[in-house]
Amino acid sequence: MIESLRVRWIIVALVFIAAVVWTVPNFVNLDGKWWPTKNKMVLGLDIQGGSHLVLRVDIDSAVKADATRMAASLPRELAEKHKVSVKKTDLIDPLTGKIQFQLEKPDDAKAIASYMNESYSSVFHVDSQDANQLTVAYNELYLREFKSKLLDQAIAVIRNRIDEFGVAEPTIAAQGTDHVLVQLPGIQDASSAKDLINRTARLDFMMLAEDKVDLPKLIKEAEEANKLSLKEMKYTQYVDKLNAALKDKLPPNRVVYFQKPENAENLEADRIPFLLKTDEVVPGDRLTNAQVSLGQAGEPVVAYRFDAVGGRMNSELTGRNIGKPMAIVLDKTVKSTPVIQGKIGDSGQITLGRSGGDYNNTLKEAKILSTALRAGALPAALEQVEERTVGPSLGADAIRQGQIGTLVAACAVFLFMIVIYRTLGFVADLSLAFNLLITIAVLSSLGATLTLPGVAGLALTLGIAVDASVIIFERVKEERRKGATDAAAIREGYAHALPSILDANITSIAVAVVIYYFGTGPIRGFAITLLTGLIITTFTAVFFTRVIFDTVINKFKWHLPVAR
Repeated sequence: MIESLRVRWIIVALVFIAAVVWTVPNFVNLDGKWWPTKNKMVLGLDIQGGSHLVLRVDIDSAVKADATRMAASLPRELAEKHKVSVKKTDLIDPLTGKIQFQLEKPDDAKAIASYMNESYSSVFHVDSQDANQLTVAYNELYLREFKSKLLDQAIAVIRNRIDEFGVAEPTIAAQGTDHVLVQLPGIQDASSAKDLINRTARLDFMMLAEDKVDLPKLIKEAEEANKLSLKEMKYTQYVDKLNAALKDKLPPNRVVYFQKPENAENLEADRIPFLLKTDEVVPGDRLTNAQVSLGQAGEPVVAYRFDAVGGRMNSELTGRNIGKPMAIVLDKTVKSTPVIQGKIGDSGQITLGRSGGDYNNTLKEAKILSTALRAGALPAALEQVEERTVGPSLGADAIRQGQIGTLVAACAVFLFMIVIYRTLGFVADLSLAFNLLITIAVLSSLGATLTLPGVAGLALTLGIAVDASVIIFERVKEERRKGATDAAAIREGYAHALPSILDANITSIAVAVVIYYFGTGPIRGFAITLLTGLIITTFTAVFFTRVIFDTVINKFKWHLPVAR
């Protein structure tokens, strides 16, 4: 304990001033006014209202896409590195990565198995093998980790996008194995946020297929046979079902995507079909940056840049397809089909055209798209499972009830301490008020979210602070009953009470840390509030009250009430 009263009062004064500075923005509108800080507590979804979304990550489609890429790239690797020529490659089961190689020579099976064990032991295992064919499949561990990574990636990308959108303290957490919970406090009209979240923002560079196929006829037949209509379903859903219906009618490793003509309002009004190769692709997950820029005619475009690996892949693809058309595909929509004039490196741009003929709409579209690409491409498509809006009226009721409950509890505690401990109780009440002020200041400085569980945490903090004061005062009374002087009773009472207070608070802090680590959303808010209050209680109940007692006893010769 610091012996100098002056130093201790300086510490208390500095803490008090800092607490007031950090607390004021919560209660006073400081817009346009100077103040050392504008940070304040953020009200949670259950208090100020907002949007609640539950999204499903289409993990199966991502697994299928990964298996398709593997089935296309492995034969090329075998031919280049082991001079093994595979007669035919069949993707038997995309969900388990089961790939079957039809062999030209019996000895090739051993060479392929050896290569897979050396280079892909953590990914594939040999499922079956004979003289004419060899089958590999994903390892169970790899498949499980791949799916888990997809969910984690989706959460990370959604969080990055929401952070760029500017929502304060969103709640984004996994639910089960393929669902994501998103809560946006303060956002009543979440259309723009949902648009940003749901953007797959998958930018792919795909080569156009040269197969002689009557696409319009096949598409019309598939739509009639399967009752598919773009007017009645989402575009991605329509495209996926259409390609599933055309699977046996198209050549292998082919997919149909559409482009919106310049004069069409949307894809429902008119669309141009393209047959693309799924085994000649540069994926857009290698993007490092995307910014809104202006094209040659002054129109908004999105300029992008690849990392070194993506740039090399793009260079290789364009290098071996010079003179051929390549499709720039964004979220399964063909944006443009330029003819490759030469090798293209690590940068380029996407021309969006005029969205609805309006420059501002096009600029808004470009900003949302660049944000989505910059924040990261989602590893899989999202499906909105649930959406609801929590109105501010519910939050107002919650605030009012929370305020009434907290005030009643605080008044009861203050009155109890004065009745039971008289002057000592008055000092304890000062300590409680100081505790609450510092707690609000710390939470404001952290920009923490205050939820209803957080309000409960504040009330619980008051109870814990009172408990610390009760322990101290009972120890002081014991020393007075033993005949100790006022100064000695204070000194020995605090000395004997401190270990008990520290043990109790450290135990509670450990529990709060565990709750914070394993909890999500409002549960974390409760843990942060409780943890902050516990740490501050040690300062206010032990340090602050001791300064007051030492001052009034040593300087003003005040006497403690007679112990009962």
